[in-house]
Amino acid sequence: METLERKIDSSTAAKIRLRRWRNSPSSMNLMYLPALLLFVLFIYYPFIKGIMISFTNWDGYSQLYRYIGWDNYKRMLSDHRIGTVIINTLIYGIGSTILQNIIGLAYAIMLNSYIRGKTIIRTIVYLPVIVSPLIMGYIWYFFFQFNGGALNDIILLFRDKPINLLADTGLNVWIITLVNTYQFLGVAMIIFLAGLQSISKEYYEAAEMDGASGFSRFRNITLPLLAPAITINVVLNLIGGLKLFDVITALTNGGPGYASASLSTMIYQLYFAHQDAGYAAALGNFMFLMISIIGLSSLYYLRKKEISL
Repeated sequence: METLERKIDSSTAAKIRLRRWRNSPSSMNLMYLPALLLFVLFIYYPFIKGIMISFTNWDGYSQLYRYIGWDNYKRMLSDHRIGTVIINTLIYGIGSTILQNIIGLAYAIMLNSYIRGKTIIRTIVYLPVIVSPLIMGYIWYFFFQFNGGALNDIILLFRDKPINLLADTGLNVWIITLVNTYQFLGVAMIIFLAGLQSISKEYYEAAEMDGASGFSRFRNITLPLLAPAITINVVLNLIGGLKLFDVITALTNGGPGYASASLSTMIYQLYFAHQDAGYAAALGNFMFLMISIIGLSSLYYLRKKEISL
């Protein structure tokens, strides 16, 4: 009888402990496990595997490959294409960031005022965001293409020969930057608009009573209070522009040669067109490091500016 009572008491105590654990915050940690497993499987494992492959001469398909040490990274230093590709990547990242933030802020200020049809304008500006970047690239390709392009059809009304803009090494990088800016302008606009709508009207009313001009109100009220939105937009735009791939592939495929290629398109071509997976992995690791440094540095600097403002 005593043994039975002890078993009942121990079973009751175990149930109580289990109930307490379920109601405790620590039990919520189990909810993270599925996401953590997926993260490890699809993020950490490929990342580590990519680092390992960068030290080999793997062609991307064969099961046989050998360790070659730092040869792929040394090859980067002597590759005559790398300088152009890195400059292009920086133009896509920094150029798109500057344009998207300036134009996006202008749209947000306009749409935050009392104008008719601002909901329709907001929808039109944001609409390109939901289109696939590859499809967007092909749409603009038919606009800029040499034979039968919409722009050249207009040009032929005034001159005898069309202009091959996408083959012009002085223009194609900027055309790609403008197309990328056009597509994701709506994201910057929405973030800035949310920031503007969170600013109390009392600040502007008080400044207006003090005789502050419109520019002075923008400089001393709007910009400081929009600092968090600026930080978000700059970091997101930088990361998106630095890893730009789809639009480049659709418009120029990185050509002519590597004149408009980014690190992303060069990695793709090395892997699939040249079966040079080891070197492609080394470039991928360099690209990850470059974007991480630029992104984190920008985030750190802008966060400090938020505090100072």
